[in-house]
Amino acid sequence: MNALALHRDATVVDLHSDTILEVESGTRDIAVRSAAGHIDLPRLREGGVDAQVFALFVHPHFTGQGFGRVSRLLDAFERLDQQDDRLVRVTSVAEIERVSRTGRIAAVLAVENGSAIDGDVANLDRLYARGVRMMSLTWNNSNDLADGAVEERHGGLTPLGGAVIARMLGLGIVVDVSHLSERSFWDVMGSVRGPVVATHSNAAGLTPHRRNLTDDQLREIKKGGGVVGVNFYPSFTGGPSLRAVLAHIEYLVNVMGTDHVALGSDFDGFSQVVEDLEDVSKLPNLTAGLIERGHAPADIRKILGANALRVFRQVWGR
Repeated sequence: MNALALHRDATVVDLHSDTILEVESGTRDIAVRSAAGHIDLPRLREGGVDAQVFALFVHPHFTGQGFGRVSRLLDAFERLDQQDDRLVRVTSVAEIERVSRTGRIAAVLAVENGSAIDGDVANLDRLYARGVRMMSLTWNNSNDLADGAVEERHGGLTPLGGAVIARMLGLGIVVDVSHLSERSFWDVMGSVRGPVVATHSNAAGLTPHRRNLTDDQLREIKKGGGVVGVNFYPSFTGGPSLRAVLAHIEYLVNVMGTDHVALGSDFDGFSQVVEDLEDVSKLPNLTAGLIERGHAPADIRKILGANALRVFRQVWGR
């Protein structure tokens, strides 16, 4: 079986990157290929990525100024989108499919850290109007919506957090459960009917880390029809190598089944070099690794992108 041919023919979706932070800061021009960072438009094409989720990350030090910060990140993305026709903002699976057929890259916008709305549920509608289709409630720290993975203040989801989830579901914004504390996770799962995603989390049963998910959490995500995007960050995989990433994919498949595993690289969110996955252009190596480990082509297509598209279609409604 030709790994590169399978990879090129599949619809490849990466559920998480932090690249827009570098675009907004002016650190890099991602329109040109470079050796810096993990992602730019030429390397996305080389890696066969059809849809890239760009995280609009609001750091906790912007608490109280979150909406201004996320608005500036959106402005930076929109300038890039307007200047380069290789990238197209999308809000539906039909658009992803149409854009990928033309050889361009579909950009999905996601907010990382619900403090971006500054405690105002109406700001969700404003973000939705600008194309945001996914959001996590927290980053590592707690905020006014819920407790994060490294700080517990509220004992889980807050009433405001519950109202935010209800509005997200009403609008058709995917709920991202990465970065939640375990108690917040279970509160969220009790509030959501239908699929959620953990965009960039791994298996705690393989690499114990508070950002990874227990087997019970993985099974709960499966129960709702959701997916977990495997994170390439070495702290979460247990080592800076493709082999470590593949081990987490196989662990998740064993616990959840092939229909619930996806990719969530976290590229440009860490600085380490991952052997054989040094940047997004090396993604075909992951497909080759799955083939070598005996995964069927149909299952590989699901992991590469079909599972993510299924959840998008179910939540977005088209």
